[in-house]
Amino acid sequence: MKNIGKAAVIGSGMMGPGIAVTLSLGGVETTILSRTPEGATRAAHRAMRLSIELADSGLMPQGAALVSASAELETVVPEADLVIESIPENLEIKQDLFAQLDGLAKPDAVLASNTSSLSITAIAERSKHPERILTTHFWNPPHLMRLVEIVKGERTAEDNVIAVRDLLARCGKLPVVLRKDTPGQVGNRLQFALLREAIHIVEQGIASVEDVDAVVKNGFGIRMPVYGIFEHQDVVGLDTCKAVMDYVVGSLNSDPTTPKLLAERSAEGRGFYEPGQLDHEAVRNRRDAFVRHLLTGR
Repeated sequence: MKNIGKAAVIGSGMMGPGIAVTLSLGGVETTILSRTPEGATRAAHRAMRLSIELADSGLMPQGAALVSASAELETVVPEADLVIESIPENLEIKQDLFAQLDGLAKPDAVLASNTSSLSITAIAERSKHPERILTTHFWNPPHLMRLVEIVKGERTAEDNVIAVRDLLARCGKLPVVLRKDTPGQVGNRLQFALLREAIHIVEQGIASVEDVDAVVKNGFGIRMPVYGIFEHQDVVGLDTCKAVMDYVVGSLNSDPTTPKLLAERSAEGRGFYEPGQLDHEAVRNRRDAFVRHLLTGR
């Protein structure tokens, strides 16, 4: 069995520090890599704050995090057994990075991408050893969310998938292995199918943005942590499921292009809510507090 004792996480922004703290929960000595010393310092401080948050919630021992930060990629990567990148979702940039990592990392190291949508087979295209490249898609916030989607590329070796799966389970995560490399993986395919229909409902004047969110949060969303989509259908009965689907499915949006409302708001630099209507920090804090409650029962 492959031993993963040291890891490097490339990316000091939103996801990197949380991924690093997660790996440290499995006893892995982890270094966050940033482009600059200043970025590395900020990443180290954020990792420390996340570790304190987990310790205060009883989700990790006090002072247990094995996390450092550096701007020296060419020094850190050759020592790592696992390298996870968490940089912007740009295929060409990721391809360039993985080709570089392929030449820097030791032969038995695993190279992983935190991509939430891109093909890992395409990301590995310029690398000489695609058998050691796979996806580890951590859900945000990565230090709290249990799910990690592992995607096996067309040439990824099975032993690397098993090694990363077992490590993530040791870190307290729920790793799900996707055997087929597909755009958006599983979680984002489901999430964006829901988003497309939600936007369609608003565009059709059926309900407001606020009311659609209220339906999601106070309807099916509130039971989903313990009640999966297929579990629900089996419990209520597939005869009922079919009857509802027969009646509703024809009115659902199936347009294969980005909805007009989303494209317009994005081009204008706006959100779905009006400016000043949504406190982003308050939303994130509410989300994190809810996830901590689910994990700890307090």
